[in-house]
Amino acid sequence: MLEMMRKNALTLAIFALVCTAVVALTHRLTQGTIIEQEQAQLLRVLDELLPESNHDEPLFAHCVMVTNPQFLGSKQALPVFTAVKGGEAQGYAIEAIAPDGYSGDIKLIVGVKTDGTLNGVRVLTHNETPGLGDKIELKRSPWILSFNGKSMTDEKDTRWAVRNDGGQFDAFTGATITPRAVVKAVRKVLLLVQQHPELLTQAPACGDSL
Repeated sequence: MLEMMRKNALTLAIFALVCTAVVALTHRLTQGTIIEQEQAQLLRVLDELLPESNHDEPLFAHCVMVTNPQFLGSKQALPVFTAVKGGEAQGYAIEAIAPDGYSGDIKLIVGVKTDGTLNGVRVLTHNETPGLGDKIELKRSPWILSFNGKSMTDEKDTRWAVRNDGGQFDAFTGATITPRAVVKAVRKVLLLVQQHPELLTQAPACGDSL
């Protein structure tokens, strides 16, 4: 009986080691593909939020890594791309985190003109509930387009909330937490542009960190 238990334990240990090795190998083999897909997605989104008509210099040539948990929702440095035309900044594409989504962090990228008017917002990654919170994705719902052309007067602008809280943005039936988190995150990005525009150009260059 004891010998049988030892054999079973050894078999389980070998099986666990093999499974771990397979997972590690799979991760290594697919990591490059995942990175390429993320880069391709980022390029598509940048083209939507800062189209070529907004700049005559490469966006990646004007990319800085900004660290500001207060406005960007993350302790990690996040990229900010500046659209430059005729030597002048025309707008920004700013990555930010909504840390209070229903299922955790929601990574956004916010396109905003230098005058504080939004070109648009896109969701890069999230873990929100399918059929409810995932309506923040453009392919699931046009809700995210409601930010287009919006601006904010100052930090006391009460319109920057979901309608349940007296604001101008629709919530989702059964999933108010998700749109509330996105609206709050975009509002903070607009405050960053209004109050600390110097951070968008004076931070360290992106380099190979993307």
